[in-house]
Amino acid sequence: MKVKTSITLSDDLIRIIDEYQIDYKNRSEFIEKAIKTFIKQIIIERQNARDLDIINRNADRLNVEASDVLAYQGQL
Repeated sequence: MKVKTSITLSDDLIRIIDEYQIDYKNRSEFIEKAIKTFIKQIIIERQNARDLDIINRNADRLNVEASDVLAYQGQL
């Protein structure tokens, strides 16, 4: 379902949209695709931040485990 809404954009942004929206049916389709892409990027950034937080919280324990594993390896 599509909902019609009104937004205000600067003239500069409209000119840029018009320049790049050639492959799309209209401005609305271009803007919708741009917003979806931006939201996906936000989701990925938040997931990466959560993952990094988990890694950092467990770094000391993981480093101890890695050192233990390396101790079992033979000399090369």
